[in-house]
Amino acid sequence: MKKLFTLILLTIFTLSMNAQDIKLVSPQKKGGMPLMEALANRKTNRDFTQQELTPQQLSNLLWAAVGVNRPDGRRTAPTARNAQQIEIYVLNKKGAYLYMPNEHILKLVAAGDHRKSGASQERFQECPLMLILVANYDKMDGFSTEAKAMYEDTDAGNVSQNIYLYCASEGLATCALGSIHREKLQELLKYNGKAILGQSVGVAQ
Repeated sequence: MKKLFTLILLTIFTLSMNAQDIKLVSPQKKGGMPLMEALANRKTNRDFTQQELTPQQLSNLLWAAVGVNRPDGRRTAPTARNAQQIEIYVLNKKGAYLYMPNEHILKLVAAGDHRKSGASQERFQECPLMLILVANYDKMDGFSTEAKAMYEDTDAGNVSQNIYLYCASEGLATCALGSIHREKLQELLKYNGKAILGQSVGVAQ
């Protein structure tokens, strides 16, 4: 009995250690709403339920936003000089994660519910999913100060629009947010860069 109890504890410990990162299911790259219909349905929607996205929806969303879509590692969203500097942090009830497009995984950055460190508006602080679009300055060597400021905003906008189009296709509610806690986010996530936008995503009411 003692050996069985020890084995159970060891198994739980091992699983908890391996559960730090989330291996996303493969994204669905075919089907969905036709592009012109998605554009016709694209809108900001601030009304969401507390229902979680399915694993498939989360996978598809992140791939649509900034996933790898070519063998050479290029992405669904363009970036200046192919710097690929726009990174997505995912905040949900369980933790704060960094999306790693090449591996298509969520890498745990901080355990626990940190959604209130994202949006400064209370109505968005309990959204099931908050995405933070960050310009990683480690990937922008050689950019002048002026170019860095222009391209970090432009390229984040490209990613945000991909999120909007996927949400329109899937019938999800999304809203791009400029009002976010940038200092809190940098302290929490410890990136070298700037949080450009937040974007709430949830099941529409």
